[in-house]
Amino acid sequence: MGYDFGSIKRLDRYPMGALSTLYICFALKRHDSDFIKAYFDSLKWYREIYRISAEGARNHGLLNVPTEDFFDTKHYLPENVDEQRKIADFLIALDRRIEAQQSLVDNLKKYKRGVITYIFSGKCNKFAAEATWTEKTLADLCCEFRSGRNISASLITETGEYAVYGGNGIRGYCDHYSHEGEYVVVGRQGALCGNVRLIQGKNYLSEHAIAVQANDENDTKFLLFLLYFMKLGQYSDQGAQPGLAVNKLLKLKCTVPDKEIQSKIASFLLNIDLQISNHEKMLSFLVDQRKAFLQQLFI
Repeated sequence: MGYDFGSIKRLDRYPMGALSTLYICFALKRHDSDFIKAYFDSLKWYREIYRISAEGARNHGLLNVPTEDFFDTKHYLPENVDEQRKIADFLIALDRRIEAQQSLVDNLKKYKRGVITYIFSGKCNKFAAEATWTEKTLADLCCEFRSGRNISASLITETGEYAVYGGNGIRGYCDHYSHEGEYVVVGRQGALCGNVRLIQGKNYLSEHAIAVQANDENDTKFLLFLLYFMKLGQYSDQGAQPGLAVNKLLKLKCTVPDKEIQSKIASFLLNIDLQISNHEKMLSFLVDQRKAFLQQLFI
């Protein structure tokens, strides 16, 4: 079902349902249903589940919750139904706020994808009319386009001076660096193949990523969105260790404007990224607040 062991969920999407005998079903006699749903979303009642869980004779390590013991578990709840209703209404309002924030983040990401496609497919008159777009190879745009270096796991710590980047962000820290400046990190292998992000400063780039830096005639920030649009993952070599080959990527063709227009495009798209980041921080804050409230509302 996708839930933790012992999770209790209310049937919300359908008026009726059918479950196997592996599940325990019950209805409420007098408590507010929305309040009880919120209560079981918290972790306060889990100690009762731990107390009665037992391994069955034939379950090979799987745990059982005996039905009689389950209904004998103790729960500390406000008796006043009006109080339960107020708590439920507060949490429902918070849930709706979180849903709205999640929708805002999702829509901004969708908007960003659409805008990038619109610009780089040549359909955006705003940027297309300001400059001539010329076909070039990635090699023509870059002064650096090379793989990161292997680093021993024993050198990666939580307190090193320089961040160690892989294909999906920071893996840890070490006391020396392999790259410096502003460049785009491209994930080289696996599910992160073709994933891109902008990196600045001194850091260590692992063998699971490729460093890309624009030459003086081009803008590295613009390269970030160009490579995103090009979906480099589709050019991954197949084999025992599939991944991106630098010499192959350098030959890929693309159409780009002059550096001035590149910088304008990058600034416009980075502003969208900033909005997404700010709204993601708000979403994370709201989710953390909900978790804190659930822990504080119940004994």
